[in-house]
Amino acid sequence: MTELDTGRQDEPEPGPAPGRRAHADRRSFMRKVFLASGATAVATMGGAAAWAAQADDTATAGASATASPSAAPSGDPGGGAGGPGNQTITEDFFGLTTDGKRIDDLYAIHSTKVATAPVIAAAEAFLAGLTDDQKTATQFTVHSTEWRLWSNVDAYERQGVSLADLTDAQKKLGTALLKSALSADGLETTEKIRAINQAAGEAISQTDRFNEDAYYWTLLGTPSATEPWGFQFDGHHLVINYFVLGDQVVMSPCFWGSEPTEMDIDGTTVKVCQEEVAASLAFINSLTAAQRKTAIASATKSAESMKAGAFSDNAVQAYEGLRADILTAAQRGKLLAVAAAFVDRARADAAQVRMAEIAGHLDDTYVTWAGGTADDSAFYVRVQSPVVWIEVDCQAPGPLAGAYDSTAGTPTQKHVHSVIRTPNGNDYGRELLRQHYLTSPHHR
Repeated sequence: MTELDTGRQDEPEPGPAPGRRAHADRRSFMRKVFLASGATAVATMGGAAAWAAQADDTATAGASATASPSAAPSGDPGGGAGGPGNQTITEDFFGLTTDGKRIDDLYAIHSTKVATAPVIAAAEAFLAGLTDDQKTATQFTVHSTEWRLWSNVDAYERQGVSLADLTDAQKKLGTALLKSALSADGLETTEKIRAINQAAGEAISQTDRFNEDAYYWTLLGTPSATEPWGFQFDGHHLVINYFVLGDQVVMSPCFWGSEPTEMDIDGTTVKVCQEEVAASLAFINSLTAAQRKTAIASATKSAESMKAGAFSDNAVQAYEGLRADILTAAQRGKLLAVAAAFVDRARADAAQVRMAEIAGHLDDTYVTWAGGTADDSAFYVRVQSPVVWIEVDCQAPGPLAGAYDSTAGTPTQKHVHSVIRTPNGNDYGRELLRQHYLTSPHHR
């Protein structure tokens, strides 16, 4: 198996609609072309045979096996825009790093006491509620490259089954799956992002592009209490990747955004992405003048600053800015609050485990800032450590600018993109997946 296998579950069976099939075939062809050019796989010798045995044979070109690339992973860091509709992957997964070299021994298979039974049951119920054709279009192997084919861009051509494809009963099963994995705040955030997308689409008379149903489900692997699996919920300004192995959960990459971030809908003011903006400003304004001088790289903000959005799984970014080991206890608490704004969108037990992981590396955490620090300032902040990568990016008005008062080209809190990732190879739970297949006796 190679990293770039498509990983369709239960091939061959009837596939998606002709338009989507053509797109899938195009992406599969691009993967095969790349594989034929000599892409490297992330498998190692020995247990790699078991890893490979789990894969589909949809991409059959040979690839050399190596534990890591011979040079820093290629590819542009950026990625905030997510690429055009035919965007595909041109490199093996490696993970975010500071210098193209992964830090070892950060992640291990162990018991976390997270209750994953509810999400397993909800995923099984969701799958059972799909038709055979919908299930074929939705389910991939846990190794599938489909994990990485997400985008925050509305026009991106996704696979899976969209909310528009589902009956009301099927939609309820999908909502139940999100509810089993997310906190009340996390579920509310997803619903608000979708609601604003619909309302903004109506405001500019483009509901064919911007609506509440243009969000897609894919499931990776088969829901299980012992074997690795996960799901992805993907659409405009909203991407959730959720990996499960036993009682371990990896909820990243996750993308949360909106344009606008506040809108009147049926007489109610709906706001979203407020927590990460408020927490970021509270942190930067807790710093001393000397600390701000180190943390703030620029007093001005570009139209788009995100470094590790869609199609940037292997971004290489050196640490910049202020290191957290010099912060006071109060300042450290405010920095952790920035992380909590993202992490607390998961169920409480999974969030607690993740926050402990982030706090354990707080002394090795760096913060860099661009833009203003007033309550209404547009800004960019990156929080980066060996185990977490967070970006909050107040962007220039985009395609939904007509839905709110905006100044062309001027970054604003009314258009926010934000992302949380797990550096050094554990986005999508990839490092845990690798360890599982290398160490589980039934896979040797």
